[in-house]
Amino acid sequence: MHRTLSFVALILFICPGILSFAQKKAGTPLIGKIICIDPGHGGTAATDSYRVGPGGEREEWINLRVALFLRQMLEDRGARVVMTRTTDVFVPLPDRSKICVEAGADIFISIHHNATADSSVNFPIIYFHGHASENRAGVLFGKLLAKEFVTTLYKGKVSEEGNFASLASDFTIFPEAGASVLRHTYGIPAVLAEASFFSNAKEEQLLKSKAHNLEEAHAYLKALESFYSRPVPPIAEKNSVVAGIPPFRVFQEAERMSPVAKRWKQDFYDALSLAKRTDAASAAEALSLFTRSARSFPDSYLAGQCHRYRSELLERKGETQAAREESVRAKEYYVELPDL
Repeated sequence: MHRTLSFVALILFICPGILSFAQKKAGTPLIGKIICIDPGHGGTAATDSYRVGPGGEREEWINLRVALFLRQMLEDRGARVVMTRTTDVFVPLPDRSKICVEAGADIFISIHHNATADSSVNFPIIYFHGHASENRAGVLFGKLLAKEFVTTLYKGKVSEEGNFASLASDFTIFPEAGASVLRHTYGIPAVLAEASFFSNAKEEQLLKSKAHNLEEAHAYLKALESFYSRPVPPIAEKNSVVAGIPPFRVFQEAERMSPVAKRWKQDFYDALSLAKRTDAASAAEALSLFTRSARSFPDSYLAGQCHRYRSELLERKGETQAAREESVRAKEYYVELPDL
């Protein structure tokens, strides 16, 4: 016994980092957690011209670099990491969900980066599946991740207008069914996160940097540690708390890159000005512009407000049922982030 203790003491004297690493690992809430990381897209450079920035950097390459950094960080803290891909290959959407479910993952994170027609845009968007009142675990992790993105990547300031980030249901962009990878992992805490926009030239240059990719991975890590430092909220069966909301047609990928879509912010502020007037013509024009803004950029930080104003204007028109639907949509599909 004495010899064993002396040997252990000698090792710790020679390599004191072993003790600090063991203590650090023992204190992390991630030990034993099975975390599925899904680097979005992959293997389509020859066929997909949409997911490439102005300087030629492709989204799937960025996603993978961040994911691999995150995997190492998580494994260093005692988590078991399951990857849907580790190289630049195409993996069908159903297979990504299947990998997660069959691994018995505790959480699913799909890593993405974004693009839009307005090259000045750059802020984080995080999606959960379904209704906020039912998917409380997804919403909580989304809130924590949004906070870390703003703090770590945007240094506390996303834009001149404020610390904007968007936490939204995947039904905002896929109104009929939501995102495949989130739909088929429902019941597991899950998000699909777009940390920034590679269509912004300045951001694209940052995203080419491994140091920046490492910072992003660290934001995911901190959010995961915070998430598992508290009880994980329940996820209710879909449509068990909130009845299904009728789909709201929105612009899809090609449409969102159009000149009309580029007016998303101007449409909102023009509508806001018109909505303050009392005449019917101004109210009708405001409703049209709020609608177009929400369709042009359905997951922006202004889209939830568009739907809330639409509800008020529809109520003024006497369209009570449509107004109620819009009110529920705003509440369930858009989570306010006042503390960022």
